[in-house]
Amino acid sequence: MTGSATEARTGAADGGTLYVVATPIGNLGDVTLRALEILRSVPLIAAEDTRHTRRLLERHSVTTRTVSYHAQSDASRAEALLEHLRAGADLALVTDAGTPTVSDPGSELVAAWAAEGGTVVPIPGASAVLAAVAGSGLAGPRWSFEGFLPRTGRDRRERLARIAADERGTILFEAPGRVAATLRELAAACGPERPGAACRELTKL
Repeated sequence: MTGSATEARTGAADGGTLYVVATPIGNLGDVTLRALEILRSVPLIAAEDTRHTRRLLERHSVTTRTVSYHAQSDASRAEALLEHLRAGADLALVTDAGTPTVSDPGSELVAAWAAEGGTVVPIPGASAVLAAVAGSGLAGPRWSFEGFLPRTGRDRRERLARIAADERGTILFEAPGRVAATLRELAAACGPERPGAACRELTKL
C-alpha cells in the first residue's frame, strides 16, 4: 500500500520531522497539550501570519522562533524550510486557525517533504469543519466538505449543481463578505426543502 503526503511516515534517518499542528479556531484555550509540547520543543515554527501566531504563543508562554510561510510565499521560502528539515532539525507548521493544508496553506511543503521520504506527523486539534457538523445537527451520518467554492463562472455553477444533487450534508467555507450571496445561490440551487445552517464565531468567548 502506498502512502499519501498527509500520512505520518518515517523516511530519511537524518532528516527532521515536519509537524502539521492544528491551532485554535477562535478561543486560544482550545489548543491541545500535545500541540503546545510540539510548539515548545521544535527550534522553528513556520506560520501563516507570525503576528497572529505570536498571540497564541505568548498566551501559552511559548518562545520558539517563527518565520512566515503562507500562500504568497515564494519558492525560496519553501526551499529554506526543506533545507532546515534536511539538516535534521524539526519544524512545526501552523496556520492562523485550524489545520494547515485544510483550506489553508501548507500542502506543497508537506507533499515535498514526504516525497523526499521525510517524516510528517499531524498534530490534530480544533476543527471548524467538525465544530460546524456537531453544532448544526444537520450533516447526518454522511457528509462532504467542499472547502471554498469557486468565486465565479462555470466552475461555481457546476459545483453548486453537484452539491444540490448530493444527498449528503455539505460543509462549505465562505468569506464574511460573500456569505449572503452564497446562501442565496445555495437556496436557489438546492430548493426550499433543503435545510441549512450558517455557523460563525464557533468557539470565541
